[in-house]
Amino acid sequence: MNALAADRRAYYERIRQLSLFPLWEQLHDLVPQEPASPCVPVLWRFADVKPLLMESAGLITAEEAVRRVLVLENPGLAGRSSATQSLYAGLQLIMPGEIAPAHRHVQSALRFIVDGRGAYTAVDGERTTMHPGDFIITPAWTWHDHGNEGVAGESPEPVIWLDGLDVPLVRFLDAGFAENGDERTHALTRREGTSFARYGHNMVPVRHLHRGASSPIFSYPYSRSREALASLQQREAPDAWEGWKLRYVHPLTGGAPMPTIATYLQLLPRGFRGKGARATDGAIYSVVEGRGTAEIAGQRLDFAPKDTFVVPSWATLRLHAEQDVVLFSYSDRPVQEALAMHREQRLDH
Repeated sequence: MNALAADRRAYYERIRQLSLFPLWEQLHDLVPQEPASPCVPVLWRFADVKPLLMESAGLITAEEAVRRVLVLENPGLAGRSSATQSLYAGLQLIMPGEIAPAHRHVQSALRFIVDGRGAYTAVDGERTTMHPGDFIITPAWTWHDHGNEGVAGESPEPVIWLDGLDVPLVRFLDAGFAENGDERTHALTRREGTSFARYGHNMVPVRHLHRGASSPIFSYPYSRSREALASLQQREAPDAWEGWKLRYVHPLTGGAPMPTIATYLQLLPRGFRGKGARATDGAIYSVVEGRGTAEIAGQRLDFAPKDTFVVPSWATLRLHAEQDVVLFSYSDRPVQEALAMHREQRLDH
């Protein structure tokens, strides 16, 4: 070690005592030439996760757990309960007859129904019945509870859905608050379907009272969304990168349903081989229909219905479909766009 190197090392050791460090030693890590996310591509196979979820039902009740969820943690973010740097994902199970008690929190949440019928969620005084493929939101600081009363005339069955929240983002901002309800269920004040009747048909009440940042529609039925994709499939050619891809919207603003989370539904036709694209908003995907392959940063992930996979920020994604494939996805794009930092790139192959 030469004299200058020794002097630098001694200097660094002295300033460390005052909780200082030299920027020039870490500048390239703090201000990289392009995103270098610690997240990695990962796929959770529903066939592997469901038996473990069902096993958990024998170990803890939904009420005792508050929310019986297995967190989908990205291996590159071990110990942080994160699927991407800013978003959380987990699979929640509610058994017949159970209630997941009422609470509320600052974190915005989505539910995407993966498996089973007969459960409901109630949000701020209105209940909606859950069906596979439905996209349901829980806006920040709204009371919500879940239950599984089964379907009339049918054998009761477990219901599983994907939870997506902005937990890591709220944690980064040190802005998290939560409150448990005094009752197991929050009082219902509106009939089921009221919010969709008011706002879900490209019309709104003349004197509507909604002022929240999140959509006044809290349940987007899969039947309606799937019909829209099927209609496009009959009328126009698929996009070479995404097939037919639609985004869910806040009907009063045209923006994302929640201020921190954007959500999408897309259809890939059988035999589709998508070109590569990448974006700064890392995304979580849930497979609704069909089998195919997600090639992410050169890694091949073969997916089947009900699987979940992650595409890290700025990782090139190419989608291939063996059959007609429907994918639900969500990302932090609204945050990045609000901060004028979102970028995307479409490749020609």
